[in-house]
Amino acid sequence: MSDAGSIGGAPPVRDLDAGRVTLLGHDLRAAVSDIIGGLRLIGQGGLDESTRLQLERVRASGELLARLLEQGLARMLGEDDFAATHPANVQMPRFLYDIEMRWSGRASEKGLGFRMTLADDVPPVLTLDRIALERILSNLLSNAIKYTDRGTVTVDVSMGTSGALRFSVTDEGPGFSAEALCRLFERHGRPDGARKPGDGLGMHITRDMAGQLDGIINVENLPGGGGARVTLDVPPESWTIAAPEKVAELPDLSRTKVLVAEDNATNQTIISHMLARMGAQFEIAGDGVEALHWLERETFDLALIDIEMPRMNGIEVIRTLRANRHLHSNMPVIAITAYVLRENRDAIYAAGADAILAKPLAGLDTFGLAIASALARAGGGDTTVAPEAGAEDGFDRTTFDRLIAIAGPEAAQELLERLCADLDKCAHGLAAGLSRADLATVRAETHVLIALAGAVGDTRLQCLAQTLNTAAHRHDGAALDRYGDDALAQLGALIRFVAKERAGRGEAA
Repeated sequence: MSDAGSIGGAPPVRDLDAGRVTLLGHDLRAAVSDIIGGLRLIGQGGLDESTRLQLERVRASGELLARLLEQGLARMLGEDDFAATHPANVQMPRFLYDIEMRWSGRASEKGLGFRMTLADDVPPVLTLDRIALERILSNLLSNAIKYTDRGTVTVDVSMGTSGALRFSVTDEGPGFSAEALCRLFERHGRPDGARKPGDGLGMHITRDMAGQLDGIINVENLPGGGGARVTLDVPPESWTIAAPEKVAELPDLSRTKVLVAEDNATNQTIISHMLARMGAQFEIAGDGVEALHWLERETFDLALIDIEMPRMNGIEVIRTLRANRHLHSNMPVIAITAYVLRENRDAIYAAGADAILAKPLAGLDTFGLAIASALARAGGGDTTVAPEAGAEDGFDRTTFDRLIAIAGPEAAQELLERLCADLDKCAHGLAAGLSRADLATVRAETHVLIALAGAVGDTRLQCLAQTLNTAAHRHDGAALDRYGDDALAQLGALIRFVAKERAGRGEAA
């Protein structure tokens, strides 16, 4: 096991026209969407096990490619695309299943065994930087498989004695040479005369990604020349235990008629299958003009509108729909798009969309939840939810205490200081945004506040922040006026609570 080339960070693009890159990004996303969508349409019932595993391997790799593409495009254009660049909930069994599907096939091609273990005490859902973790494991496994000619490659996931989340990759290869160990993390640190091809980027990337997780990489040769082990320890302050997610029940759309405006045949088929699973009646429009013709002829309860279509694009369709004072002017609209950077999202919401689903389309649960949420907002006649007043209402002390316990005694004080600073920054930013009716600032500050409030268990503040975020997207000034002061008051109460906790722990120390 030694250095291996792998996915690396390209130098920044300085001279490319941003508009051309955005258009190229759309085409790349659309192509990836076709690949992943096509794989989902393949029925696996009659396939042999070997073929099924190969399809799973391609699917897992395709979904990783989509995530890397989003992150790369966001960074090239200087965008802060939250889904691509921020920590997200990671369902550990599913995440490790995808890792196994990708790399067990590679191992099998070389005649190697592949084994993965997950300790019982590893939390099932964690919030962390998935892309960084996935890139680390990909580089470690690429190296292990490349440099192992016989035996088994093993991945063990467990909790370390310090509370760190531990990932260990063990192989039965020749181990690291003394020269390799000296230059292991250099950008081109591969020793001269190495017996395998590669330029030595793998461990360099691994160290870089570990730094993003505040993780520690440990490399060791096993006794007696029995292989090598690389261990990544991710400290508790770099991840949180996500609240258990309820399995989403699919909405009953047996009384719902949906218009689907989508020009891509693969996406038409995928969406049709998912709508059919939920009992919906639906019609397909191949472009924007045809979509408007359907709306003139028949009544619909919901529209799913692709943004990039021939003859009339989705934004133009939504604007036309909202501008015309007829039956469908207030109908819920969900935009479907490969354009997911901030400037694109803002334009889509400004046109009048209620929600955005990014291509490649997520699974049935996510699709169903988006539809159920859009229909619920429309049925209530108001896009906002008014939480009941009271600073103590909706605060879950158990969640807060659990967060502090995860940090541990040594890091708890630092966590509280950072939390105070972040909440105070949100308070100042949100107050300024509300006073100036600066929708972009309100969106940005409430986006952060939703996560912070949820992490500490202040469900009322989280709900208020979500309400303001939705109102800012919908240009709903009345809702901002109605709930802005409540949100600031609730945020102030949380800041005082956290400051008191910080002071109390400081005195105790």
